[in-house]
Amino acid sequence: MAQPAFQRARTEENKRQRAAALVEAARSLAVETGVASVTLTAVASRAGIHYSAVRRYFTSHKEVLLHLAAEGWARWSNAVCAELAEPGPMSPARVAETLASGLVADPLFCDLLANLHLHLEHEVEIERVVEIRRSIAVAAISLADAIERALPVLGRSGAFDTLIAAYSLASAFWHIANPPEQLTDAYAEEPDALPPEWNIEFASALTRVLTATCIGLVSESPRPTREA
Repeated sequence: MAQPAFQRARTEENKRQRAAALVEAARSLAVETGVASVTLTAVASRAGIHYSAVRRYFTSHKEVLLHLAAEGWARWSNAVCAELAEPGPMSPARVAETLASGLVADPLFCDLLANLHLHLEHEVEIERVVEIRRSIAVAAISLADAIERALPVLGRSGAFDTLIAAYSLASAFWHIANPPEQLTDAYAEEPDALPPEWNIEFASALTRVLTATCIGLVSESPRPTREA
């Protein structure tokens, strides 16, 4: 079978389109088969780009996935900031539920978070990691600002503690609630391998534990003293 003819991108616009095609190919593969199974060869094939040409745009598949993670941070930040800006009584439970619902609505982002620190920042040029980290920082700061406005008693450090708890819990719980298929089958055959409480439902577990964490942070926050 004749191989498809690949043409090199000549203009800056062509290059942007080619890079966007690779990111979209990685997105569709990650949604279909999970972040851990994405390879640069599969991304190139899905995008219709020769493997040798991909490295003109990304050093590895992990760099492509890092871009998807940054997009996920932006989506989560936008959704949470918009929700917390809505009128109505504010409480630790409402803030926690808003953070959790934004994560639950974005399974790909949760899968990316579960791999972000463990795998995705490896085998990527430091300069590119720092560049992507800057965009993630913008989203994180916006989230912390929204949390602090919603619950001023938390202060700046408490708002960031809440944010760190949200994405850390999402990362851990996603792994627990979504084991590889072969492990799911093995656990079904060997029910004593895990306590039944370990068989969590992602949305309810994340919301429950994050709510408890947020309530605890608020209760431990120092209250302003009244002047006599």
